[in-house]
Amino acid sequence: MIAGYLGAMETGFGYFATHDALAPDALARLVEDRGHAALLFPEHTHIPTTGEPPRAEDGSLLPRKYWHTYDTLTTCMVAGAATTRLRVGTGICLVVQHHPIALAKTVASVDRLTGGRFEFGVGAGWNDPEIRDHGVDPRKRFGVMREHIAAMREIWTRDEAEYHGEHVSFGPLWSWPKPAQLPYPPILVGGTGPKVLDRVLSYGDVWLPNYGPGVLERIPELVSRAEEAGKRVRVYMLSVPADPRVIEECEKAGVSRVMAWLPSAGLARVEQAMDAFEKALDDVHGK
Repeated sequence: MIAGYLGAMETGFGYFATHDALAPDALARLVEDRGHAALLFPEHTHIPTTGEPPRAEDGSLLPRKYWHTYDTLTTCMVAGAATTRLRVGTGICLVVQHHPIALAKTVASVDRLTGGRFEFGVGAGWNDPEIRDHGVDPRKRFGVMREHIAAMREIWTRDEAEYHGEHVSFGPLWSWPKPAQLPYPPILVGGTGPKVLDRVLSYGDVWLPNYGPGVLERIPELVSRAEEAGKRVRVYMLSVPADPRVIEECEKAGVSRVMAWLPSAGLARVEQAMDAFEKALDDVHGK
């Protein structure tokens, strides 16, 4: 067993769990054994085909793992069942592509069955054709996401819940189980767009951006606005490279958890990537 990083800042990984790579239960045990705090799984239900090679939001070719992933919430359950301490979650769940009544039950079920170790990372998505295939207008996706989360919060926190909005509406209902964590699992709001801090402060507990230019510089604004609103908001950083300089910058900026992406590959390549990240973590404190 390789000792993980045990400093003040938590550590973890993100992983596209595909059917032809290291299984999520095996990876979860490995991440827990190495002393890390969390493992998050992204989501794409499908990638629409147009005859042209699929491309990411930045125009780059989309890796095949995007259309070979397991269902993210099923994966969280498998990873949670294989471990006892590791926090598992979505990084991120595309909530506009789910019906909120069904998603509320699934999230609550996973949280209870993992003993309250689930983290609900959320986002509205970027792939317009994928979003449209779910019957959602991409131009309205952020409003849809806001209402879906508000509706789920009602279901999680009330014995008899109802919600009436522009995009979601349902009358009084009963739905159990309720989440193990009170009032519900932490909501990690993904994204780095111009209005993301508004969304974090509106319905999030954590900002979950990908590391990149200008991201760390936005943390003071988030902290200041959270204090004014009487909220405590943490920052978990995804896409952190195995670079001691970057990790130290994150720590100084007040990031609560740094997370690196692991390759969708076999055990040897996954362990190689973990080793590199752990070495960088140790280098920050001269271990």
